[in-house]
Amino acid sequence: MMMALGLFVFSLRTAAYQELQRVTNWRHPSNSRVGSTPAYQFTGKGEDTITLKGEIYHELTNNRVVLDQARRMADTGMAYTLIEGTGKIYGLVIIENMEETKTYFFKDGAARKTEFSLTLKIVKEWKPTLLGTLIGMAGGAVNRLI
Repeated sequence: MMMALGLFVFSLRTAAYQELQRVTNWRHPSNSRVGSTPAYQFTGKGEDTITLKGEIYHELTNNRVVLDQARRMADTGMAYTLIEGTGKIYGLVIIENMEETKTYFFKDGAARKTEFSLTLKIVKEWKPTLLGTLIGMAGGAVNRLI
């Protein structure tokens, strides 16, 4: 398992991502001043977005509906827990955007390759506690054994 988004599992056999990009913003609103540069005030953390990009080769995975599950999850509007295979817990995320590009088709119109991009927004950060840290470490250890 590379990562789990709720019950949706990213892995080599389902949907493997090749790129994970995380963008974190902090809020610094400005206040204009006469004859000087603007003054800035730190007002806290802004949006935190994770983008997963990957490719699915259907001849290898033998699964053509894997991204439909993620699309159904997004349709609910619910937040899901995002956990890396290492045990790192990102927190609760919503699925904000999903892009899918199918190429290289079989005679029947089925795609051989699907490129995808999934944009997730962290809506509640994970606050580690002793129990949560132990659970995360245990999950990472179990994943390395498998």
